[in-house]
Amino acid sequence: MGRAETAAFGSDIVAETLRSLDIPYIALNPGASFRGLHDSLVNHLGNDRPQMLLCLHEEHAVAIAQGYAKVTGKAMAVAVHSNVGLFHATMAIFNAWCDRMPVLVIGATGPLDAEKRRPWIDWIHTARDQGAIVRNYIKWDDQPASPGAAREALIRATWIAETLPAGPVYVNLDAWMQEAPLAAPLPPLDPRRLAPKIEQRPAAEDVDRVAAMLRAAKRPLILVGRVSRSERGWAERIALAEAVGARVLTDLKVGAGFPTDHRLSLAPPGVFPLPPAHAALEQADVVLSLDWIALNGVLPSRPAAQVIHVSLDHHLHNGWSMDHQALAPVDQLIAADPDALVSALCRALAVASGAVETAVVTSPESGLESADAAGPLLVSDLAVRLRAALAGRLVSLLHLPLSWDGAFWPFRHPLDFIGSDGGGGIGAGPGISVGAALALRGSGRLPVSICGDGDFLMGVTALWTAVHYKLPLLLVVANNRSFFNDEVHQERVARARGRPVENKWIGQRMTDPEIDLAGMARAQGAEGFGPVTARAELDQAYRRAIAVVEAGGVAVVDVRVEPGYTPAMASALTRETKIRETKE
Repeated sequence: MGRAETAAFGSDIVAETLRSLDIPYIALNPGASFRGLHDSLVNHLGNDRPQMLLCLHEEHAVAIAQGYAKVTGKAMAVAVHSNVGLFHATMAIFNAWCDRMPVLVIGATGPLDAEKRRPWIDWIHTARDQGAIVRNYIKWDDQPASPGAAREALIRATWIAETLPAGPVYVNLDAWMQEAPLAAPLPPLDPRRLAPKIEQRPAAEDVDRVAAMLRAAKRPLILVGRVSRSERGWAERIALAEAVGARVLTDLKVGAGFPTDHRLSLAPPGVFPLPPAHAALEQADVVLSLDWIALNGVLPSRPAAQVIHVSLDHHLHNGWSMDHQALAPVDQLIAADPDALVSALCRALAVASGAVETAVVTSPESGLESADAAGPLLVSDLAVRLRAALAGRLVSLLHLPLSWDGAFWPFRHPLDFIGSDGGGGIGAGPGISVGAALALRGSGRLPVSICGDGDFLMGVTALWTAVHYKLPLLLVVANNRSFFNDEVHQERVARARGRPVENKWIGQRMTDPEIDLAGMARAQGAEGFGPVTARAELDQAYRRAIAVVEAGGVAVVDVRVEPGYTPAMASALTRETKIRETKE
């Protein structure tokens, strides 16, 4: 592919800046408002660093960037077409915001100079303040008016996005600025000097105080929330817990932060903590929270323990979004990177961390499957038989459904599970999975995603991008033919009002006709298997699908499961409901 050697237009400067920031990919759905940038990426840079990733929807493009960030911690670029593309992208941007993941979203607008707008189309694609569409759930935005200003805006935006607490940013480019010839060459810039790394380390006196508290504690407990995918951080968390004898609780809303089958692991991870976790929190004398997302939701209302919360998240709290959660009783807030605090504690306590083993999937324990071998498939059957089929392989779980029980699958490495969508946005699972698979390409890990049927149906066309760019991915659909979580809510409302619970399915079930999920996968170029309704069929479908992925392909297995939650999950959900009812 030929390429122009010298920057000649404003958009050439934008493209060169993305390369100087070492951004390897830019996901996009094409649009005329950034046609200048599109040309520069292709004909000036040769579609290399960044390489364009064509997506079928802007929401998928942002979700892919979020999935990439969940593995790497680095911002990928996304281009969205004017206001209409940004409107499409908003749900995924909100997910990335709640997930605290860095994403560089580049938008565009019709010419800001009204005299340069084409009739009709440029006018409807121009907004006076386009950034206002997303400003409440991004870290920063800008609308630069010149190539020089655009270069600085992109450098600043990436710097802000990746600085903890991380999050999405938005830079809106004037179409005329992109397409206008450069009046003169711009002087060179070194992004590394303009965006120095910010390390949020704890103060020495805070480290000493916490170390002393942990030494003296009889029943310490560590809550592992938002932490990095770093192997060093993983090893140091294990070393710290073992040194002070702390029990550890983890969370399915975020990526794996501690081995879930370790002797100090308090309970399997869940979206909502299980009853054993609450009992241990009642008895703890010191609680160390490593950026736990909803601290108020796990602590007793009047905790006897001394509570130490390590977080930078307060820097992002605003008056529009309530994702900051309720205030929690905290005795000491340490505004620092949780990884840095744990590392400093290990040094203060003279604790040496060991090496991290890249553990393969092991065969499941007995008793996790349904006791009724002839009965309908349950999510437990889906999980246990998938784990058995993948035994002996390195696997990363990229997405899990709400019906998942943490006891199904132990996490033994920071990349064994990368966390949820962040904002509860159904439809993000496939796109996040594609982005994570992109980041894992060449790692030796087999990317596996388990999505609910509603999530899959809203995001299925993201799989076309994975097929097109040859990103191996196994996606299993836990297909209960319902938006079942809402059935649970309708049942609770009906019971509270003395109304018939048997009507809870109306407006929830996806039947009559049944949807051919495997056919929808095949329509994107993936291999589709199912619907699978029996255990013998499930084992065979898994074997065939895994073979497809190991050969470099994308495979989808549609597993028909009964609606419902495991007893542990149901117990946790019931407790959360009682908390709400008590407050009401």
